[in-house]
Amino acid sequence: MPSWHSASIRKRPIRPPCDAEAYMNQLKEIRVPDLGGAQDVPVIELLVNVGDRIAVDQGIMTLESDKATMEVPSSTAGILREWKARLGDTLSEGNVIALIEVAHVVESPPGPVHETPPLHAPPAPSMVTAVAATTIVDGDSPCMDPLKSTTRREIQPSAMPYASPSVRQLARTLGVSLGVVSGTGRSGRIMRVDVETYVRGALSGVHGRVEATSSPKPQGGLNLLPWPRIDFSKFGDVEEQPLQRIRNIASAHLSRSWAFIPHVTQHDEADVTDLEDLRLQLNRDLVKDGTKLTLLAFLIKACGCLLKRFPRFNASLDERGDMLTLKKYCHIGFAAETPQGLVVPVVRDVAKKGIVEIAQEVAALAARARASQLAPNDMQGGCFSISSLGGIGGSAFTPMVNAPEVAILGVSRSSVQPVWDGVAFQPRRLLPLSLSYDHRVIDGAAAARFTTELARLLGDFRRALL
Repeated sequence: MPSWHSASIRKRPIRPPCDAEAYMNQLKEIRVPDLGGAQDVPVIELLVNVGDRIAVDQGIMTLESDKATMEVPSSTAGILREWKARLGDTLSEGNVIALIEVAHVVESPPGPVHETPPLHAPPAPSMVTAVAATTIVDGDSPCMDPLKSTTRREIQPSAMPYASPSVRQLARTLGVSLGVVSGTGRSGRIMRVDVETYVRGALSGVHGRVEATSSPKPQGGLNLLPWPRIDFSKFGDVEEQPLQRIRNIASAHLSRSWAFIPHVTQHDEADVTDLEDLRLQLNRDLVKDGTKLTLLAFLIKACGCLLKRFPRFNASLDERGDMLTLKKYCHIGFAAETPQGLVVPVVRDVAKKGIVEIAQEVAALAARARASQLAPNDMQGGCFSISSLGGIGGSAFTPMVNAPEVAILGVSRSSVQPVWDGVAFQPRRLLPLSLSYDHRVIDGAAAARFTTELARLLGDFRRALL
């Protein structure tokens, strides 16, 4: 008898019939949806594993552009069978990211069911082979409902450091091993500021040179005490709330800006008495159209005019700090408060638009921001930003430069104050202005000229027509 007859052969029972119905499985591609014009957006998180059950519209992957993160939903229900994209890949609209196995119910042809005759009995199985010899049905069985055959598993962490392609490129340029850098982003993701903080520590003498170590120091390699872990519940009742995603993303950008941009803030005041009278009169004229002119619309228009006269305020410094890009277009962003955090929508081509059109666009962008409906391109391309706290209060503050821009205007609440006109004190409405700028690009004299010209423009808005 041939030797293979005596080999251990696992018993394989016939699949049971499914009466009048059976499942036919097929693979369906899941593609990246419309990203609002964004291209080459990196994958920062995989939300499910191969083999997991997926529901319609369930988020399966997280992408992060420069200004926002977005979850990519599945357009169909089924079983995730294969990833076509991995952590760190860059994707654009239409790219295939996964294959989902979809079950379709079909009629099964009638016919008798036959038993397969048993093969030569195998020897007594061990514990492992006994488990393997239990009755099974193949994954491609037409009688198997794939939507009921999987269980939820923990997401397997990536073997490589968790960082975007741009951060990896920065690390390679600086000669930093990402294995020694502590990530401060979501799920331990290494952010650009983490690499920069580590290098700054190396340059300050904390490290002899930028090199890998088996146990990186806290705070990105700086010789600082680790952040204290305190059990605040020992002192009274507490409630813990995780930071929302927008705040986590903003934290990295703000930390980078504050650490690497030498901020200077120029404070000034503008007499907006006549402008406020004009605004109120125009609002009375526009009440039938449903358009409301805010002071922000006038500020955006005024700054758009000044960026033509002060081109270094409409510029960006490259990552090495030795090349300045002067922009010939004029897009201005404004800070919008939302329940999820602060976002900066951008009004495009303000020099080509009138006050009414700018006001309407600001209102529409602010409404979309509050509803979390801003597209990535709604927050891209800004040349200059405005942060207005006039509706809340305060007399001055230091706004942070929104890199890669080089300047930002902060506006506080206006107030009526006595102003000497050479003969007597007159009540005038004064608007506090706070201009923060990158001192590597803009010096103090240029900043003072900018705020002076802005105050003159707001004091007599007819100058905006010149």
